[in-house]
Amino acid sequence: MDATHPTTARNSAATQWLLNIGHAIDHMFLLIFATAVTSIAGEFGMARWEDLMPYGVAAFFFFGIGSLPAGRLGDHWGRRKMMVVFFFGMGAAALLVSATQSPLQMALALAVMGCFASIYHPVGIPMLVQGATRPGWTIGINGLVGNLGIAVAAITTGLLVKYLGWRMAFAVPGALCIAFGCAFALLATREQAAPARKKAGNAALPPGVTLARLLLVMTVAASSGSLLFNFSTNSNYELLADRLRDISQDPARIGALLAAVYAAASLTQLVVGHLIDRVPLKALYLGIVCFQAAVLALSIVSHGWMFYAVQFLFMAAIFGAIPFTDAMIVRFVDDSARSRVSGMRLAVSFSASSIAVWLIGPVVKQAGFAALLGVMTATSILTLLVVSQLPATPAPARREPSGAPQGKAA
Repeated sequence: MDATHPTTARNSAATQWLLNIGHAIDHMFLLIFATAVTSIAGEFGMARWEDLMPYGVAAFFFFGIGSLPAGRLGDHWGRRKMMVVFFFGMGAAALLVSATQSPLQMALALAVMGCFASIYHPVGIPMLVQGATRPGWTIGINGLVGNLGIAVAAITTGLLVKYLGWRMAFAVPGALCIAFGCAFALLATREQAAPARKKAGNAALPPGVTLARLLLVMTVAASSGSLLFNFSTNSNYELLADRLRDISQDPARIGALLAAVYAAASLTQLVVGHLIDRVPLKALYLGIVCFQAAVLALSIVSHGWMFYAVQFLFMAAIFGAIPFTDAMIVRFVDDSARSRVSGMRLAVSFSASSIAVWLIGPVVKQAGFAALLGVMTATSILTLLVVSQLPATPAPARREPSGAPQGKAA
């Protein structure tokens, strides 16, 4: 049984789309730095881009640790109010980054951005799925739009850096984010009460499984998955430029090629979201992570256009693994506590995975991209071992559009 409380009001279409756009903004803004790092390093007097990468670690650390207070505020103060803070805070932080004049100022401004970015996942996703009759599909669409934000970061940052400079790569999206914040404040569905003040429903856990055990396995799996996400998305631009160095070094073209990878790979989340509502979670999750490990291993020895094709495959597998933890929280945790549970899980997994941003520069500088891809392959294998410890759960009951069960769980 889905844990969605039956009396929870559904969001308006405008609210759903603005929440999905918020997901795109969240991922896009955190990756502008990684895409523009070569240009920023040159202006700040650094000989190598790898030396500037560690200055972005604070953004991802606060992106993780900030999820804990954000989730609590989302449940007790209100998710709508927190999302208004998110939009305006992210826009202001991007404008602040565009005005920095040194690596230290850049690190501090990115840390502020990370604090506001931490709001989205524990607040925006629970707000989006409240009252949803097909939570897997809803999460899949949200994941698709979020990953399209990564694609937008690649292509727009490449173009803005080439024609207007790296500062405009932050300032233009920052101004647009504030505009979206105004739209959200005017159009988003009003909450009748903060989620924690609503009457709780009954969450259905697998037989013999405690919520503590389920959260432990989910958190460890999500942490290794987040490591892979950060390793890939924060290094893909420079990685693709390295593997295509005999074909093209034009930043706009590399950005466009990478955007195409992200856009195509993002479609995986729609497929996975559709399947989550129909098949057992564990078997589906294991299959995707197994494929992920295989194609990452293949990427180590791939170059040129062959690497480009393999990059699409491993990004499709990395993106495809993202919806599972949110789907399990929706299924097994009541809406009144979802932001807090998500916040606890995200605080651990995102904070731990921030080490990936710090490691990219030193690993590539000392051992090259092959070593980085080897670390990613090992991380994927670790994820596979952890996911194998998830309890087996049946496929969810299929529902009519009205929400009435159509048949028993498989």
